[in-house]
Amino acid sequence: QVQLVESGGGLVQAGGSLRLSCAASGRTWSMLTMGWFRQALGKEREFVASISGSGTNTHVADSAKGRFTISRDNAKNTAYLQMNSLKPEDTGVYYCAALSSISRYTVRSSADEYNYWGQGTQVTVSS
Repeated sequence: QVQLVESGGGLVQAGGSLRLSCAASGRTWSMLTMGWFRQALGKEREFVASISGSGTNTHVADSAKGRFTISRDNAKNTAYLQMNSLKPEDTGVYYCAALSSISRYTVRSSADEYNYWGQGTQVTVSS
């Protein structure tokens, strides 16, 4: 089992920044591919970013590319999502997710492939 706890959400004005954190426990951290997803009110959950267990491979959704950066600190078993130049359309609940992979170089964008999920943290961007 893997437990995920997100933090760092909040209210920010458009153009501002936030950093989300996801602390993990319970399984071999370096074999976990980590992902961030978000869900706006009334919309489906969508992929934001993914990072491989090694931290060397990342994949960021087009809507976030150039503004969001995913990273991980393997010494702290924590993944991060640095969000800059935030827009009102970035508003939603942000979820951290993890999947157990046989490779430390895997990134994934499909929510169905992730085994573990955090409780979510609200991000609100005001215009």
